[in-house]
Amino acid sequence: MKTTYVRGLAVAAALSLCSAASAQESIKIGYVDPLSGGGASIGEIGLKTFQFIAELQNAKGGVLGKKIEFVPYDNKLNPQESIVQVQKAIDAGIRIITQGNGSGAAAAITEFVAKYNERNPGKEVIYLNYAAVDPVLTNDKCNYWHFRWDANSEIKMEAITSYMKANASIKKVYLINQDYSFGQSVRADAKKMVSAKRPDVQIVGDELHPLMKITDFAPYIAKIKASGADSVITGNWGQDFALLLKAAADAGLQANWYTFYAGGAGGPTAIKQTGLNHRVFQISEGFANIPHAPAQEFEKALRAKYNVGLFYPRAVNQFGMLFAAMEQTKSADPKKIAAALEGMKFNVFSGGEGFMRKDDHQFFQPMYISSFGERGSGEPLDEEGTGWGWKLVGKIDTGSTMVSTTCKMQRPN
Repeated sequence: MKTTYVRGLAVAAALSLCSAASAQESIKIGYVDPLSGGGASIGEIGLKTFQFIAELQNAKGGVLGKKIEFVPYDNKLNPQESIVQVQKAIDAGIRIITQGNGSGAAAAITEFVAKYNERNPGKEVIYLNYAAVDPVLTNDKCNYWHFRWDANSEIKMEAITSYMKANASIKKVYLINQDYSFGQSVRADAKKMVSAKRPDVQIVGDELHPLMKITDFAPYIAKIKASGADSVITGNWGQDFALLLKAAADAGLQANWYTFYAGGAGGPTAIKQTGLNHRVFQISEGFANIPHAPAQEFEKALRAKYNVGLFYPRAVNQFGMLFAAMEQTKSADPKKIAAALEGMKFNVFSGGEGFMRKDDHQFFQPMYISSFGERGSGEPLDEEGTGWGWKLVGKIDTGSTMVSTTCKMQRPN
């Protein structure tokens, strides 16, 4: 099934955001992510984004004549607390869960959901993952009830290193990542792919640090400067990226940065402080200045409503496909939704077509490499009041993002 969602969102953005759905009952989606502690800034932005998506959908009549409602649950970026919060959502009658920040939390949720569904036939829960990108989640730990819309870290690293391969000025690379499953996978993939594509490049540092525990990255930046690195690869996100770049600015570190999440809260401000004009690169499925009119209309409407940029174009894809699956099956039953999502094709938010691979429930879509700096005539939107914005420097079509999977999907009878 091929579904178009973005164009309708762009039209709806101009409408009143009060709900037009007439039914008393709502379809509730449990949002389980950090709303306190080191990950709170990212979690709060995610919640605002999802609420905006719900408002737009409800202005069009909701889904199946019912309003969409996101119910927040604070997991404090902790895997054990994530399970507690998912159980609370289930106890409240919620059977659709979404989460993204933290692959450790994602691994705990997907395992819990699989076991819960085995014990509770007829009361199944579906887990929609919009940002946890450890490859294991769609490989050895794949689960029929888990669907991922973000490109996994292997896909992203393949794209970043292919872009770096053509830059002959890169001689020395430093790796710095968060010490948990995601950061460890970024580290391993970077070492493998840089060595394979550019055997002449020297990896001069390989650092892991505690997740969301470091308040001063000056000692880490001192090591990077001392190494003589001309480039840094990092999967850091949230405050761990913003504080890392702030320390780089304070120390005057002159290096190119190749990142997954430079666009997160505080990241653009920190980049501007470094003065590294178009020397910080990000791989993503979209960005604010992407040359696609419906995406820019949505971006402007979100900023006008909540004063935040769209960090998660994939979330628009995720919920557009969820709503389409509900309308197709005329049901909010997770079993029917899961069956409809398998193999679904979709016209993605940033332009082009993506699809949900049935083999492992990994979504594939066009990917983009952008750099952050002074804006040209084709970059109308800045970030965080810096005056700087994202610029397109490379695109990877859907077919070129494909990676193999070791998933042995066990489907319910």
